[in-house]
Amino acid sequence: MTSRESTSLFGRSDASSRLIRRSLKDRALLGAFYVLNGPFLAKSLYGGSKKAKRALLDRLGLPLDALPHTGSWKADVGLLTFLTDHILTHKPQTVVEFSAGASTLIIAKALEKAGVGNATFISFEQHPDFVQKTSEWLKEFGLKSDIRVAPLAPSPGGWPGLWYSHDPLPDGIELMLIDGPHWAIHPFTRGAAGTLFGNIAPGGTVMLDDAARPGERIVARRWRREWPNFEFRLHHPGSKGTLVGRRRA
Repeated sequence: MTSRESTSLFGRSDASSRLIRRSLKDRALLGAFYVLNGPFLAKSLYGGSKKAKRALLDRLGLPLDALPHTGSWKADVGLLTFLTDHILTHKPQTVVEFSAGASTLIIAKALEKAGVGNATFISFEQHPDFVQKTSEWLKEFGLKSDIRVAPLAPSPGGWPGLWYSHDPLPDGIELMLIDGPHWAIHPFTRGAAGTLFGNIAPGGTVMLDDAARPGERIVARRWRREWPNFEFRLHHPGSKGTLVGRRRA
């Protein structure tokens, strides 16, 4: 399975879920966020218009059937277009992504289109079968991929939930995309990405998908406190919101 196939509203479960030891407080918090996130989950089902998808794929020289499904827990066309705009403008040489899928295909193709097809692009994903299928998906379009299996483990930095147990990151990251883990692990689980911001180059950018949700808004407030050398702004290129943080040069 990849983002190429139709999938359910909720993310896949795996063995890592057994690592979570939730207190009564955490269970109550998660229950509250199931209610709070309801409107955002319903809104996220819209993956973008066919016209916008066609325009993006035409721009990148990809066939329409290259990206048959968007929305739900997958990246929507708004985010994918936003990523494409950023890559074509800034031509990042080092890109790191957490959670592989449609964004992996679009980032790889946009890097090629921007003339930086030899850039370092690493994508971390917790599902081994997803890694294999996504790698095969990219190969169909002649795109290189470095998609690595990174099982989930207890989060670092005092953050709740789980985070990717990944290889050491390169220094000087110019673009980092955070699109996992799934919020049902814990509403603040993606906050652990903040422990990696020291690897982002001056002038580099971090993007957090689903940033309009209540949990991610709380994460963003903590990031602003902990990383005053970043300028964070919430954008709405698609249905789910994208937080963009740029490290001051």
